[in-house]
Amino acid sequence: MAQGRGSAVALGLALLCLLIHSEIADAATYVVGDSGGWTFNVVGWPSGKSFRPGDVLVFRYNPSVHNVVAVSAAGYRGCSAPTGSRVFTSGNDRITLARGTNYFICSFPGHCQAGMKIAVTAV
Repeated sequence: MAQGRGSAVALGLALLCLLIHSEIADAATYVVGDSGGWTFNVVGWPSGKSFRPGDVLVFRYNPSVHNVVAVSAAGYRGCSAPTGSRVFTSGNDRITLARGTNYFICSFPGHCQAGMKIAVTAV
């Protein structure tokens, strides 16, 4: 009887691994701002695109003059990065989307207000 239970657990683990692998394999990669990269006036870039949880956004920019900050809806609306916000500064950041709306801004003074922010909904 223990052997049967062990086989069921092994089969369950194998199916779980397959499911996880297929989710990752289906993930798409998007370069934010396309050829222009992460810069001013990208706020409309997500329009017309379909995003799924697990998709990857690549933010390409000059790190001496920009950054990427993952913020809440309030941070997005107010162009503010609260203490503890996740800040990316490599200039080639890869961020995996979570289910729901993901908000990103540049926290350099005036940049978010100039349209350097995006809201991406993954469904």
